Amino acid sequence: MKFREKIDILSFMIKRSGYADLPLHTGIVPKWLADRMKLLGTEIIESILLNYGKKEVLTRLSDPLWFQSLGAVLGMDWHSSGITTSVMYALKRGINERARDFGLCVCGGRGKYSRKTPDELLFLADATGLDGNSLVNASRLTAKVDGSAVQDGFQLYMHNFVLSDEGDWVVVQQGMNTKLRTARRYHWSSENLRSFIEEPHSGVTGENQGKILNLTAAEASATRSSILSLTQENPGKMLKEIAKITGQDYVCQLEFWQGSQILIRNDRNLKMPGHHEVRAEDVDLKRLGSVLATAYDNNSNQNFESLLLTPGLGPRTLQSLTLVSEVIYGTPSRFTDPARFSFAHGGKDGHPFPVATKIYDESIRILGDAIEKSKLGYKDKSECIRRLNTTARQIEENCSPLADFEATIAHEKEHSKEWGGRTCMD
Repeated sequence: MKFREKIDILSFMIKRSGYADLPLHTGIVPKWLADRMKLLGTEIIESILLNYGKKEVLTRLSDPLWFQSLGAVLGMDWHSSGITTSVMYALKRGINERARDFGLCVCGGRGKYSRKTPDELLFLADATGLDGNSLVNASRLTAKVDGSAVQDGFQLYMHNFVLSDEGDWVVVQQGMNTKLRTARRYHWSSENLRSFIEEPHSGVTGENQGKILNLTAAEASATRSSILSLTQENPGKMLKEIAKITGQDYVCQLEFWQGSQILIRNDRNLKMPGHHEVRAEDVDLKRLGSVLATAYDNNSNQNFESLLLTPGLGPRTLQSLTLVSEVIYGTPSRFTDPARFSFAHGGKDGHPFPVATKIYDESIRILGDAIEKSKLGYKDKSECIRRLNTTARQIEENCSPLADFEATIAHEKEHSKEWGGRTCMD
């Protein structure tokens, strides 16, 4: 076999993942935001369905970086662990109302709702003809691996299982470390999944806690076999053996991971800082600059207003729609700075600025109208929304504009009242 072929096979066999720091945030999502999250979140999912299909929706949900970016576009705190529960609750409400049309359903949830997942999966299996027992086993195994096989100090408290009527699925679950006030989010996917216990995660996000015990690593195969053998040994004999090896370098075989080797190796890494406010260093200013240039350039504004057939459409709405467009049409490399997506509508905690509810409603209305017209064969609006993303990328590549971060924040706050700015403290 040629060297290049060996490398390709190795790359295929090793499924890499990522991590991010997720500070725990307290508080609840106000109803005025939760309802909007449901509407816009569902429209974004529907648009991805229409353009790419069900598998792509599940692929997006299995990506920690895309998921965090989606939460920021929907108005959640840009780096908070609360994105997980709030986004999944919004998607469950929106997707399940249209489960038959979408061919997707969200099971489980937080706390007591997570324990209802097996019953929900069996119900769906009866309705679709899927293998219910296999789905229940997948749900239980993913929870068991992250709760027991990966001993990283986080107690699972949320488990969502997203299932398609074709049998593909994604699991998004989260654990909490109350002592350190941090959370870790785990993403699982049935796509390209070779084993439930060997390099299975499509993504892991959470704060680096240093050394952990990871029995899911491929290199821990011998250790897993040894542990199974140990369970069959006489306890008295085992105690004697343990006494013999005390102090020796035996424990290193249990795969302790440190530094950048968090859980599963991947290039989808995300470092979420502890500070609450959005800072210039949290955002790719070149990418944000291209969004602002697309929205506020007079020629672009007139062109997109004509295409969208929306009289009075202002540049601020185009700014939001450009970021929404990127969530729908963007490639994986576009989501390495989720904070940038909070410039679509703002954040419920007031960072980087209060949620612009009037702009949010315009985004919902325009995207929803584009989707409905697209179903009838009128694709002008949908193509225009796609072009927003394309135009911003062309400006970024050819003009290299840098956003004036402080001026952008000041502009948003100056017009906050005009745009219906609200926070969870209102």
